[in-house]
Amino acid sequence: MRIILTYAAFIVIVVSAGLLSGLANMPGDWYATLQKPFFNPPAWLFGPVWTTLYVLIGIAGARIWMRAPKSAAMQLWFAQLGANLLWSPAFFGLQNPELGLIVIAGMLLTIVGFMIKARPIDRVSTLLFVPYLAWVAFASLLNLSIAWLN
Repeated sequence: MRIILTYAAFIVIVVSAGLLSGLANMPGDWYATLQKPFFNPPAWLFGPVWTTLYVLIGIAGARIWMRAPKSAAMQLWFAQLGANLLWSPAFFGLQNPELGLIVIAGMLLTIVGFMIKARPIDRVSTLLFVPYLAWVAFASLLNLSIAWLN
């Protein structure tokens, strides 16, 4: 029962925090006026992708928490989540693509750091972060392109 509650807590916390960060920093009219690159995904795609990623992030966090709660991997897990939750306020809230780029670069570093430190503890947690790393790498390119075009 403790295992199920740990997974549930991590997933609920991560999905809820991501949802709240997103709702508090909606793209709005400012974002609609920006020039975007040709590879900018449709707006409807972001919700399902981020929800899926947040579930994977929560599962990975729970797995490391149950195996090594005081590890560098766990510290990096919290750091990447913090960076993740700062990106929307930086980019959308402050309407600052350049600041968003700095935040997302930190997010990428902490994601990779987590994956490196988590691998010896739990390979599944590392694999759960592969789609997240891919999406954030793509989002970084998108963020850079928007900063460049505007």
